[in-house]
Amino acid sequence: MRGARVAALLAGLTAALTLSACGVPPSDVIQAGAPASGMFSPGPKPSAPTVIPLYFLHNGDLAPYSRKVGNPGDFGAVVRLLFGGPTTSEAVTATTELPRLTDTPEVAISGDNTFSIQVPKGVPPFSHLAMRQLACTVAHATAPFAAAPADTNRDGATAAPPANARRTPGHTSVHVLGDGWAMKQSDASCPDPVQP
Repeated sequence: MRGARVAALLAGLTAALTLSACGVPPSDVIQAGAPASGMFSPGPKPSAPTVIPLYFLHNGDLAPYSRKVGNPGDFGAVVRLLFGGPTTSEAVTATTELPRLTDTPEVAISGDNTFSIQVPKGVPPFSHLAMRQLACTVAHATAPFAAAPADTNRDGATAAPPANARRTPGHTSVHVLGDGWAMKQSDASCPDPVQP
């Protein structure tokens, strides 16, 4: 029996020396708060696609064409869609005065609802209608009309907004910066977003 006690004492002493040799200091119980509970939440859900109007030309006049966007707050994506021109189904009635860009324009917004759009080098100044296309698209993207998640047509175009859809009035302007030129346009003359 005495040999068993000596062996146990030696085993305990060996374990204590081994732990102290590793540099692990002794400590009391450390309080870390309540134990974890509930289900894991991976973060906010992505928002449902929203329908916004992109402004193209219909018979020479400014007209909205509904498009579905994943995040209407991503104004750079909205501007890229506009510069991309009408879809195949929209091109039956829609044209654009905006040039096709080889590089992505840079979009920034200031606190006074002024959007600055820097176009790539070599792009000539825009026409008055092209500036209105930009101003009206950006203005309506900042206050998209209420619509349920969009129904998509065969060609990827979205269904028109309800006839009673209206945007929230705002004072938005677009400042386009080119290579050696700058232009500014407000949303004062924008039509309501009712598709032709």
